[in-house]
Amino acid sequence: MAAPGVEERGLFAQGVRAVLGGWAALQLAVAQGFGGPRGPEKAAWLAGALQDFFLQNAELGEEEVEEFLAEVMDNEFDTAVEDGSLRQVSRELVTLFARASRGDAGGVGEALGALARRGPALRAALAAAHPSPAHTPPLHEWGDPPHGGSPPQDGEEESSEEEEEEEEEEAMECGTPPPPPAGWTLVRRRRRR
Repeated sequence: MAAPGVEERGLFAQGVRAVLGGWAALQLAVAQGFGGPRGPEKAAWLAGALQDFFLQNAELGEEEVEEFLAEVMDNEFDTAVEDGSLRQVSRELVTLFARASRGDAGGVGEALGALARRGPALRAALAAAHPSPAHTPPLHEWGDPPHGGSPPQDGEEESSEEEEEEEEEEAMECGTPPPPPAGWTLVRRRRRR
C-alpha cells in the first residue's frame, strides 16, 4: 500500500481520534485516573503514536495493532483490557487506515458517523461508572482539551487516601483483609512483573 498523502493522513487522524474517543476502556481508564494525573495527555499521545505506528509499518494486521494497544494500556494506564474491545478497536483502526490510504473520504465519513451514533451509549456507560454526575467528565475527542470540571484541590483527596491507607494497614496487622467501603467492591491494580 502506498504511503498516504496529507489529505489521507488527515482523514486517518480524524478517524483515530474518533475511535479512541469512543473506546470505553480508554475513556474509563482516563476518567478513573489509571494513567495518573496526565491521563488525558497520554490518551492524546496514543492517538499520535497510533498514526505513526501505521505510517511506519506497512500492512499492519489486526493482531499487531491489538498487541500495541494492549501494551500501551498496560504500561501507560495500568489496565489489562479483557472485554474484547482491543480486537474491535484494532479492526476499526485497520479498516480506517485502509480506507484513508485509498482516499475513500466517503468510507471514512461513514465509519465516523457510526462511531458518533455510539456516543450516547458511551456517555451513559461513563455516567453509570461515576456515582455523582458532578464527577462525570465530558466526552470529547482526544487531542482536544476537556471543557469544564476542576481538578481536586491539594489536600482534598490526600486526607481520604491517608485514612484509607491507615485502615488498611491496621486490618493487615490483624491478619484480616480490610472491609470494603459500603456498597463498593475494592479492585486493586494489577502488579507489574
